[in-house]
Amino acid sequence: MLSRVAAVLAFLFCFAGGVWFLCHATGNDNVLSVGLGLYFVGKAFFVGPMLWLSSERCRMQSESK
Repeated sequence: MLSRVAAVLAFLFCFAGGVWFLCHATGNDNVLSVGLGLYFVGKAFFVGPMLWLSSERCRMQSESK
């Protein structure tokens, strides 16, 4: 249960951080902020589901023992 909560929180925090970077990137001089924003949004869609799948796999292995 705790691992599922951690997966959801990791997704939400990475996504929110990426959106924050993208919202605060104004003008052409803030290329780094746009890059970081896109990185964190992409990371959210990788880290959250991977943690969820890993927690399901661990749960299924512990139930089979």
